[in-house]
Amino acid sequence: MENDDERIALFLDYENLAIGARDGLGVAPFDLGPVADALAERGRVVARRAYADWSAFDEDRRLLARQQVELIEIPQRLGVARKNAADIKLAVDAIELAYERGFITTFAIGTGDSDFTPLVHKLRELDKRVIGIGVESSTSRLLPPACDEFLFYDRLPGVEPRPRPRRARSRVVVTAPDPVPAPEPVPHEIDAGEVDAGEVDAGSAAEEREQEDVGKLVASTLAGLQRHTDGPVLASRLKRAILRKDPTFDEGDWGFRGFGELLRHLQEQGVVELGEGSAQGDPSVTFPEPRPDDDTFGLLVDVVRELGRPQLSGLKNQLRKRRPDFSEKRYGFTGFLTFVRAARARGLVEMERDEELGDYVLSVPATG
Repeated sequence: MENDDERIALFLDYENLAIGARDGLGVAPFDLGPVADALAERGRVVARRAYADWSAFDEDRRLLARQQVELIEIPQRLGVARKNAADIKLAVDAIELAYERGFITTFAIGTGDSDFTPLVHKLRELDKRVIGIGVESSTSRLLPPACDEFLFYDRLPGVEPRPRPRRARSRVVVTAPDPVPAPEPVPHEIDAGEVDAGEVDAGSAAEEREQEDVGKLVASTLAGLQRHTDGPVLASRLKRAILRKDPTFDEGDWGFRGFGELLRHLQEQGVVELGEGSAQGDPSVTFPEPRPDDDTFGLLVDVVRELGRPQLSGLKNQLRKRRPDFSEKRYGFTGFLTFVRAARARGLVEMERDEELGDYVLSVPATG
């Protein structure tokens, strides 16, 4: 069995992350899922610890327990001593684990506090790779350069910032006339044939949704591996990463006898593309190149031009009204925001932040 995966210890300065996500992104309680998925694409997480005064995070505590996180209680203190108690305890435990567990190759430190920069330097001196994780608006500029890799929580797939509510404006209240009672519907007898057909349609729709779900899981994992991997992604490595995300994953649940058969099915659906691997039965997996008749960016431009200046939230649904099978993951984009940013980088659309709306607004660049 191959054992070349990184072995990761995750340490969370939880108060820093939770308050940063709440104030900067409107996300509360803090969702560890996107962080866990990002780390699963990089290796095995062998230790998970979070430090906080948990009396202030009751709901978060239950969510973290479901994520198998060890909760380290920091008793409440007065003033700045309370904050330092969590920082010191986290740093001491991390260094202790670095010495006692030599098999750990990587430390993931979840915080935006520059006070942890000396800890990062010390871990790297001990030949440990360090991944930082923080909310962009509450992360010190000194911390990311000290790490081997830094993940901004805002940019992780699955993180959806919640737009701030717009300011209330005075409105004229118009009283609508009393509604006219609608005529009672005429009873309609449904024969057995109609019932059976409905059940068949419902079953087919459910099956299609399940197939779409497994396709999204494979595509999002593949995209994550490609972002930080040199060389091709082999099917065996892809499956190990999927199992780290979801240990209950079994291709048999979708009717496939093996992972290779599932990948061949997804290749027929245009989700992935298989190539020759380093060993027989272990093909390389990539995303298909867009075909000339499948201009996905053109669809985005057409919809933005038609709507004028649409907001980012809800725009994906507008694209799906035009093309029901639209999925940015089919081309290797981890999320719709990443897809839109790629279109902006190509000069196809413009995107600016509207602070009043708490959302991005898109437009098509003027020509000529």
